[in-house]
Amino acid sequence: MGGFFAVASKEDCVFDLFFGTDYHSHLGTRRAGMAVYHSEKGFNRAIHNIENSPFRTKFENDFHEMEGNTGIGCISDYEPQPLIVRSHHGTFAISTVGKINNTEELVSEVFGKGNTHFLEMSGGDINATELVAALINQRDNIVEGIQYAQSVIKGSMTILLLTAKGIYAARDALGRTPVVIGKKDGAYCASFESFAYLNLGYEPVRELGPGEIVVLTPEAVVTMAKPGTDMKICTFLWVYYGYPSSSYEGISVEQMRYNCGALLAKRDDVKPDIVAGVPDSGTAHAIGYANESGIPFSRPFIKYTPTWPRSFMPTIQSRRNLIAKMKLIPVHDLIKDKSLLLIDDSIVRGTQLRETTEFLYKSGAKEVHIRPACPPLVYGCKFINFSRSSSEMDLITRRIIAKKEGENVAENVLKEYADPDSERYTYMNEEIRKELNFTSLRYHRLDDLIESVGIGRDKLCTYCWNGEE
Repeated sequence: MGGFFAVASKEDCVFDLFFGTDYHSHLGTRRAGMAVYHSEKGFNRAIHNIENSPFRTKFENDFHEMEGNTGIGCISDYEPQPLIVRSHHGTFAISTVGKINNTEELVSEVFGKGNTHFLEMSGGDINATELVAALINQRDNIVEGIQYAQSVIKGSMTILLLTAKGIYAARDALGRTPVVIGKKDGAYCASFESFAYLNLGYEPVRELGPGEIVVLTPEAVVTMAKPGTDMKICTFLWVYYGYPSSSYEGISVEQMRYNCGALLAKRDDVKPDIVAGVPDSGTAHAIGYANESGIPFSRPFIKYTPTWPRSFMPTIQSRRNLIAKMKLIPVHDLIKDKSLLLIDDSIVRGTQLRETTEFLYKSGAKEVHIRPACPPLVYGCKFINFSRSSSEMDLITRRIIAKKEGENVAENVLKEYADPDSERYTYMNEEIRKELNFTSLRYHRLDDLIESVGIGRDKLCTYCWNGEE
């Protein structure tokens, strides 16, 4: 995943850029960067590794040294960015959020048109943002270049591009990720998260539509390419990624999670002593469940965050599992001899939730009922790097399916496993329950999840659950 913030201001923009970018720290775990443009000093950029230290700590010195009236910042889950590029368009800084599934094809195409090289990152991968810049440079102007890049990329790509004259903000072609415009006297901003600019004095203007391209200057936001009519915004933004105070397409993240929990409760028939959320990803869903069911909401364990502020750290999976376990501190009086209903945003590999369940049993829990706030993840995300999984076989659903069907499963069979009314779904659900040692397991249904969001199904991407783009 990743987040971004951009500012075009009549005054120095670095204060707003620094804190606006920092407000996106929940969206990425590895790299962060800021680039600014000053009319006399030109471009300046800083990129840091944030795996073991928060954004503010790493960029404190840069904050005091950078100057400029326009700038872009990003939190990235993988590649270092923003990049500064010199091309026939002039010099520009660029940052992206998205995923490219046809990298090798595009690299070959760019080489065929005269591009001489790409810099390899550690591990041999090409920086996706550098590839996007190369694609933009295939066209005569920046707007056509952005549109070309988005048309040939298989996946999804939202782009911020900083020039000497202004900032281009381009939402991905199907609006899978958001871009929100804010305004205050003498300045405009573009943000992934709608709350990120509020404490900086900006007021919301509007969200860009799918594929829309605008240019921000301190005086105005000018549309360079009109939005398309088709949208497929990621539903998982509401389920997990979005910060509670954010909203997308006018739908509050926190309210959606309450709705989600309420609909889970309406379909349930267990009567636990308390309802709890896995901190912090399941807390709001659990509140919604408790409010609807009348079963008390409680916090039988607390996440200890003063010395573990990064929720996904470190990047190695086994160590992340250990850190996740270390952060949870039990409240034994709320666990011992209790029947607990526990809600988390999802089950991906299942490792952490299994360990959490064992931790609750060892702390004296009588029963642990699990209610994921979304349907089973049957397909790996192709659009926004939602999971770090390198293979769909990392998903617990696919491992269970492979045991019964083999790894090469026909698409119509996978569809049955995604159908909550099918026998194959029931089998998969029970095998997951047994493997992870839950007292009971009931996933949120996709139709209920869509109702929880409250916008048309045709506008939502549900690929990771049902394979439909």
